[in-house]
Order: sequence, then C-alpha cells, then structure tokens
Amino acid sequence: MNLLAKILDYSLWPGLMLIAGTGLGVGLSLQHGPLAFNLTYLVLAGTLYLLEKARPHEPTWLEADGQEIPDVTHTLVTKVAVQVAVVALANSGITLQWGARSGGPIWPTHWPLPLQVSIALISAEFGLYWAHRIAHEWPALWRFHAVHHSSERLWFLNTGRFHFVDTLKSLILSIPILLGAGAPGDVIVWVSGLTAFIGILTHCNVRMRFGWLNFIFNTPGLHRWHHSKDLREGNKNYGENLVIWDLLFRTYYDDARRRPPAEIGIREAMPRTFYQQVVMPFIWNKYQRKEALKKRVVEASLKVLPGPCPRPPED
Repeated sequence: MNLLAKILDYSLWPGLMLIAGTGLGVGLSLQHGPLAFNLTYLVLAGTLYLLEKARPHEPTWLEADGQEIPDVTHTLVTKVAVQVAVVALANSGITLQWGARSGGPIWPTHWPLPLQVSIALISAEFGLYWAHRIAHEWPALWRFHAVHHSSERLWFLNTGRFHFVDTLKSLILSIPILLGAGAPGDVIVWVSGLTAFIGILTHCNVRMRFGWLNFIFNTPGLHRWHHSKDLREGNKNYGENLVIWDLLFRTYYDDARRRPPAEIGIREAMPRTFYQQVVMPFIWNKYQRKEALKKRVVEASLKVLPGPCPRPPED
C-alpha cells in the first residue's frame, strides 16, 4: 500500500465527520438547523455512494440483495420520525421547561458548546447503549431489532433499516436523559445530527482505517463485527456513537488479526417486503414456525428426489 492510499484510508472517516459537523454548525448558526442537517445528510449519503463504488471494503456487498426498496422505506420512515420528534422536543413546552435554549438549572451552559455536546453525547450514549443491548439480549425486543440485522450486506442505504418500535425504544431511553439534565435545544439537535452522521458512516461499505479512533467512536470497523452471525462477535459493540460504555461494561470487541466476516445476517427467518417486516415481529413465533416447517418440507422433498438414471451397459 502506497503512502497516499494509507493517508486516505485513515483520513476519510474523521474528514467526512468534520465536513458534516461543519455543515450542521453553519446551519445552526444561521437558525436553519433542520434544513442544514438534511442538506448535509444528503451530500454525505451521495459521497458515500460514490466512495462505495470506488473503494469498497467488501466487494461482494456491492451486489444487489433485493432489499433496496425496504431499506429506503425503513430509512425514510425512521429518519422522518426521529426528526419530527427532535424538532418537537427542541421547541415544545417540555424543552422550554427542561431543555430550553438557555438550558436548565443543572446544565453547564457556561461551558463551551463543544464540551456541552461531548457531555450530552456521553450521557445520551448510556441510554442508547442499553437500548441496543437489551434489544439483543431480550427475545421480546430482538424480534424488532432483527429487522435491522437481517440485512446480508452493509451499505450506506440500510443505516436506517429499523423497525419503528426499535427506533421508539432508543428515543425513549436516550432523549429523556438530556431533557432531565436540562440540555439546551441546540445541544439536543447537535446530538441527534451527530448520531445520524455517525450512523450512516458506521454502515457504509467504504475501505477505511481507524487506528485509535476505534477506542472512542463506533466506527465501521467495529460495527462490522457487531453484524456477525457468530454471537461471540455479534453481541458486542453496542455503542451508537461512542464505545465508552462498551469498554466499561466489557462488551467491546475488535480483532486486528483478521477481517470482520463478509457473510452477515441472522439465523431466523425474515420476510422480504417492508410491510411484512413491519408486521412480522408482532407474530414472530407463528412466522418462525411456519418458515421452519416450509424449510423442513423442502429439505425432505430434496431427499426423495430420484437420482440420475443409470446409463445402459455398452454392447
């Protein structure tokens, strides 16, 4: 690997995050936060699309999997719902009391904004970490989170492939932490914007390297292990933005000696359409039994199929 390629590998993730953060910051300073976020997010998505074509981490993930429409629909539903919730909270009577722009009584409003955002990220991350972890460890919640993990490739478009119940759970366990602490509305918008930027980068199929950043942020390198079918790897790295709680609760995983697996997904059955994926978690046991029965019938029929006819003896 030549020096220029190595520099590009290490600079892509922090460079893209810096550009996205700058776009959001300029928009907020001009009182156009939502518009700036959406424009920045679209530019970032377009950039990642081109980078995935030019320098993919896993070339096999470039192949279509038939899930493009569900991926887009889940992402649109999820992103719209989150934006509506954040804007409503940042401007509602709740945040006028707890999280107004002037901040609550216990929030350190006199601190520099970057430091306030850092504290908010760490605080919200505690809720996001546990929302993610219980989604893996509690079967009643896994059925909803399985929609996200059923994807058999990672690319920028399935960053928002989440069931709406899964998304709602994460919001409920994270945003109230900031509201209760009296975080200003701008800080809440910053946390939400950075979460979206890190999320789309985390799922992108772009060749990058991360070095020491793996011990601070949830990078694509760490998140690829999280999507492993091997639960010794998959039930790790629950952090949404940061890995501080993974390190503290000993769920951090990385193995620099080998690449994360290219074959990802879940062992359970998952329907192919958006509507079915929304409905399926509510009838999880019934659906899994039905699909298991269909699989056994197919396997049994293959066993009884006649083999090739023997060739007649030659004269």
